[in-house]
Amino acid sequence: MSVVEKIGRQEPAKRETVVDRLRRILSDEIVTGVLGPGVRLDEQSLADRFEVSRTPIRETLSQLSALGLVEKRPHKGVVVLVQTRERLLQLFEVMAELEGTCARFAAERMSPDEKCQLHRLHEQSALCVAGEDRAGYEAINTKFHQAIYDGTHNPALVETAYEARRRVFHFRSAQFRIAERISLSHAEHERVIEAIDASDGNAAYESMKAHILTVREAAASVVETTSEPAA
Repeated sequence: MSVVEKIGRQEPAKRETVVDRLRRILSDEIVTGVLGPGVRLDEQSLADRFEVSRTPIRETLSQLSALGLVEKRPHKGVVVLVQTRERLLQLFEVMAELEGTCARFAAERMSPDEKCQLHRLHEQSALCVAGEDRAGYEAINTKFHQAIYDGTHNPALVETAYEARRRVFHFRSAQFRIAERISLSHAEHERVIEAIDASDGNAAYESMKAHILTVREAAASVVETTSEPAA
């Protein structure tokens, strides 16, 4: 059982739709290189594989295209895109600035109750680190960053940050395949929390930016093994 499942009362998880499941599986296979660059994704073949109609397959491919993982090409259909290191670094550079700004605003605007919630999540993630529960840590990590987004009290900024996060989400997730990554991530979160507790916007910005740039390097190491087109 995941450590997360053992901790008090949790918010009920959003039920995963068929398209959610397909997007999760296919994006993971693209990020990890199971589906290499240039591989054609045929609607009927995927429908047969997952035992679904072509309608959810079509919607899934549309969402993967919006994420920049695939593209539709004339006379060839939908193919997996080459994920270059340069492109990924650019996306994470934007993400670092946005999340740094979110942390700055959170440090200046979070209520005491919001800070307590952030601490609770951080304590829960510590149990995941101790139990080497990567899946549990990843789930809490998402909630941790969500709490900081909420603490900005700026819906326009949150919307922009979400859009940037969406484009790198599956690469951020890949970082947790690195054995020591969850303990390092937890330590990085600690520095962000210290700055937020002190209401130090500049320190919160710098700590969060450094955290995301570290994630960038971990994610880029995944891309380096999957960036060559299929022969």
